[in-house]
Amino acid sequence: MHMGKQTTFISFIPALPLLIATVVFAPTAWANKDYGPLISYTQAPLQSVRLTPTLRSGFPLEENKVEVFASLTAASIWANSHDYHLDYYQNQLQTGLKWQLTTAWQVEFNYRWLYAANNHLDKITINYHDLLGLDQAGRDRKDRHQFDIYAPDHDINIRDFSGDTLTSAFTLYTQYQIIDLENHGLSFGVSLYHNNVSYGAFEGNSNEQSAQFNYAYQLDINTFYTSLGFANQSNREVENGFSHKKTTWSWMGGYQLSLFENHELHLEYRWYEGAEVGDTEFSEAANEIMLGYRYLMQRSAIEISIIENIFNMDNSTDVAFQLAYRHQW
Repeated sequence: MHMGKQTTFISFIPALPLLIATVVFAPTAWANKDYGPLISYTQAPLQSVRLTPTLRSGFPLEENKVEVFASLTAASIWANSHDYHLDYYQNQLQTGLKWQLTTAWQVEFNYRWLYAANNHLDKITINYHDLLGLDQAGRDRKDRHQFDIYAPDHDINIRDFSGDTLTSAFTLYTQYQIIDLENHGLSFGVSLYHNNVSYGAFEGNSNEQSAQFNYAYQLDINTFYTSLGFANQSNREVENGFSHKKTTWSWMGGYQLSLFENHELHLEYRWYEGAEVGDTEFSEAANEIMLGYRYLMQRSAIEISIIENIFNMDNSTDVAFQLAYRHQW
């Protein structure tokens, strides 16, 4: 989306009185601390194929509690600048296990598979732009369901790569709890990441690392999250890739509103330092907004969310939809 981004947010204004009334008259209760922010990973093209820190809770799980989770994301990539042209779909399957070993230590192991396949989002995106009067930025003048990456200055010309794997990565995350109070939580974590794509246009491998601080503040039915992260990709080697920065910063913030006993609304903002070395749009920061809903059950939760790019429309995903399931015992 290249124009009229404010229109999307203005359309929510009539719902504000209802939201305020919900907050004011909702029964006073503590929000659920266990699940924290939504399960998610950036969908910006360059950041999604490398190790990028994610928004995490500053609160721990209960001691010895285990969580398993899985999510499926469908994204539409459209970026059209004088330096490059990207038009393709990417889909992501992520699954993992999180375990609170002690009151201070938590570990998480997850696998993420990012692959190119037709998820038919072009029609949905074009109709959405037409409905709100937004600029199509040339999308409506090109055949739908294409898989093209063209960047002549980088000697990149990849076409018809549907079915190829973009990323196949395992991540081990270890977290230490620094502060755990009723209203405040602060933790520090590090990640070890291994990506290996053995064939296709995106063949390559890397061992990457990251570190991040996570803080959470809870006030009755309101919970605020923020994470500041740093990632190192010094040994990244991938075919047909843009020239990546060796180190990048990320900042993420989130708000959780517990509407009723089993219902939560989430709003998240993510800022990622530009990942490319150079002066193209990819060297500038990518920005994402994520809006989600969580339904809580006795031992599990279901999450539905949408990810939108903002500010710089030529270095991040146009739109992505996600469904996630989490189970704890």
